[in-house]
Amino acid sequence: MDNIKQLDQSYVAHTYARFPVTLTGGQGALLTGDDGKQYIDMGSGIGVNAFGACDAQWLEAVTHQAAALQHTSNLYYTEPCAKLAAMLCQRTGMQEVFFSNSGAETNECAIKVARKYGAEQLGPEHFTVLTLKNSFHGRTLATLAATGQEVFHKDFLPLTPGFVYGESGDLEGIRKILDKVPCCAVLLEMIQGEGGVLVQDKAFVQGLAQLASEHKLLLMVDEVQTGNGRTGKLFSYMHYGIQPDVVTTAKGLGGGLPLGAVLLGGKAAGVLTPGSHGSTFGGNPVCCAGAISILERLDDTLLAEVTAKGEWIRAQLEGAPGVRSVSGLGLMLGIETERDPGQVLADCQALGVLPLRAKNKLRLLPPLNIPNDLLEQAVTIIKEVCAK
Repeated sequence: MDNIKQLDQSYVAHTYARFPVTLTGGQGALLTGDDGKQYIDMGSGIGVNAFGACDAQWLEAVTHQAAALQHTSNLYYTEPCAKLAAMLCQRTGMQEVFFSNSGAETNECAIKVARKYGAEQLGPEHFTVLTLKNSFHGRTLATLAATGQEVFHKDFLPLTPGFVYGESGDLEGIRKILDKVPCCAVLLEMIQGEGGVLVQDKAFVQGLAQLASEHKLLLMVDEVQTGNGRTGKLFSYMHYGIQPDVVTTAKGLGGGLPLGAVLLGGKAAGVLTPGSHGSTFGGNPVCCAGAISILERLDDTLLAEVTAKGEWIRAQLEGAPGVRSVSGLGLMLGIETERDPGQVLADCQALGVLPLRAKNKLRLLPPLNIPNDLLEQAVTIIKEVCAK
């Protein structure tokens, strides 16, 4: 471990405050450190390993495809890409999919779609996207500007122009912005994950969708972290009774390989035309094969289990000693603790549980199929640590 840490600290850019754990393997919801210690995974690679480490069905799908054809450019057709796009559209009612490699790239694409739509349908002055304060949409320059948190902005000024920020829950304030600023789209998260696992109010979301419709704006939902079964629905917007024009997703879709998808429908269908956008690796056949193996298992039974597990965790933690509040949906939960969350996280790691953090909260994003016995072990340890 010391040698690995030394190599990392010597040669890897110092952009991550890594935890003092070196992982060498895993199976399902159990991860193994280089000292042989096992950990219960309550983060799944920040919501990426939807079915845990080295899931057998996912592994078979990606290795079979890798042995057939690992990559071809988007100048040619491939079955995994076409099949995955069809599955996503059939499950959502959307009409088209653009594939990329990451969440930030999907949101970059959504912003391009919004600007092209605004210029063509509303006028060249309609290039601004309204996002919400406390949001997080990525770390590229454009998605950084879309992110409604100054802490991410300060080192990268001037920001890319074309973004304004509204307050969650303040429909009247947003209406005033939209009446004043010529916008082309609204972009929001149903749950602000990096912002502290904060769930949007249903009436607010529906009101915002109505405002977007009244102003002929694209309604765009960032499902990078909340999508692919994480909240107990295939996508979190499905809890809200709305139909977006654009849905962006990544993380859990690939099951462990880099894959993002931009789902286009409604007013956004047909906006992208040949040459208007592209990606070298987007729609990679190995990544898409893995995603198919994930998506075909996200059925009603599995989604009901995600909901039930999330409700069980809440019941165990709400009101427990040292726990101030629990937020989130499904298996995307935030725990506000009386103790410093960084210390709570460190104590959990020492006892063999790997949660995450989001601002002032402990964040839980376990594999969607985490076995009940491991979930109970992990929650018991988290409760004990919170109560110290």
